[in-house]
Amino acid sequence: MLLERIYDEDLSQASYVIGCQARGEAIVVDARRDIQTYLDLAAKNGMTIVAVAETHIHADYLSGTRELAAATGAQVYVSGEGGEDWQYGFEGTRLHDGDTITLGNITVKALHTPGHTPEHLVFLVTDGAFTDQPGYLLSGDFVFSGDLGRPDLLDEAAGGVDTRFEGARQLFRSLREKFLTLPDHVQVYPAHGAGSACGKALGALPSTTVGYERLYAWWAPYLATDDEQGFIDELLDGQPDAHAYFGRMKRQNKLGPAVMGERAPLAELTAEAVRAGLEGDTITLVDTRPVEEILGGTVPGALAIPAPDKAATYGGWAYDPESDTRPLVLLAPDQETAQGIWDHLVRVGVDDVTGYVTSFEGLPLEKPATVSPAELDDLERALLLDVRNRTEHSEGTIPGAEQLSAGRVLWHQDRLPQDGTIVTFCQSGVRNCVAASALRRAGFDVVELEGSYQGWLDEQARRATVAG
Repeated sequence: MLLERIYDEDLSQASYVIGCQARGEAIVVDARRDIQTYLDLAAKNGMTIVAVAETHIHADYLSGTRELAAATGAQVYVSGEGGEDWQYGFEGTRLHDGDTITLGNITVKALHTPGHTPEHLVFLVTDGAFTDQPGYLLSGDFVFSGDLGRPDLLDEAAGGVDTRFEGARQLFRSLREKFLTLPDHVQVYPAHGAGSACGKALGALPSTTVGYERLYAWWAPYLATDDEQGFIDELLDGQPDAHAYFGRMKRQNKLGPAVMGERAPLAELTAEAVRAGLEGDTITLVDTRPVEEILGGTVPGALAIPAPDKAATYGGWAYDPESDTRPLVLLAPDQETAQGIWDHLVRVGVDDVTGYVTSFEGLPLEKPATVSPAELDDLERALLLDVRNRTEHSEGTIPGAEQLSAGRVLWHQDRLPQDGTIVTFCQSGVRNCVAASALRRAGFDVVELEGSYQGWLDEQARRATVAG
């Protein structure tokens, strides 16, 4: 049996390829939308991808299930559980609790594990070449290494009202009735790792076991004592902000993401063409350089999306393709880099990239407005805005600062003053640069705090030393 984990560091998301080497057939679970990595892996191992499945309707990235099926002719498998409101809007075999998919010697059994979402499935894998007992569990957003999938995303990102409480109760039952009934040796492969907003304390380990989680997970004592209310209270406390683009992902994944097909290579654009697009307001320019270079001077109106490592994350924060129909032009040193950035962007449904430019030579540049921590008190401002997560904000912030995370600012402009200066900060400046560029493009007067919160803390320490 082949079992390969394909991990996206940008979105902290894992997909899996399981293959029967005797039959030369493979299934991909929770595929991302840039699919070449799966095609290459299958070819390398002499396998044909015959099935594509997903554990649930994802909120944090745009599913590649339909994309991969269209490219390979594979059969699509999605959940048929969760009730009428949680049925997929595209064709595919609906899986219910106990249904199986067979690939040669391998059996993949679906188990319904509601909680994170009502329709959520996990896949229990048995390698029949060695045993008739299951050995592996693809746990989706149900059980992570050291944590559980949050049950509040439907409230936070999908328009639900207090669904978190029933979701938490469902998670408790799913753990008791499904997860803890499995043998201790079963290896657990989750769909996310550390850094994902799908939980509050995800571990960095790529896998765990049922036995390890039974003994050491934070939730284990609550299950052992049947303390459902204590479990619910602990689970819901301190969950991080859900990024606003999650709502769009949830809607598109339910209906069925558009199939892109083979994408043509991005064209290199001249400075003259980009200047004309800027003057006509027909493009959205993306500055992909490191933050310190962006602060040294960028094109007015350009979005700051430091790339390529977090282009999907930051692109999902800074650009809303549902409200901004102007295609993106990327700053990239070459076509290969530009294509790589585009690969990241399509993972969050930012598809409309029209080309790239290799430099800003010949384009107007200006330095984004900043203020030093020492000068902050003297600056007249309408709002001091902390764009970190609410959990970070609650642990300490600049006095008087209000909180609205960088992944939500573009969608909550009603919470911002329409006149006057907004001073923004995060922890060290990266998230702040992304959020500030998006707000400036939306028409707000934004000044970035140099060094962000850490710079302010350093200034307070300096003043204390001087005073002492």
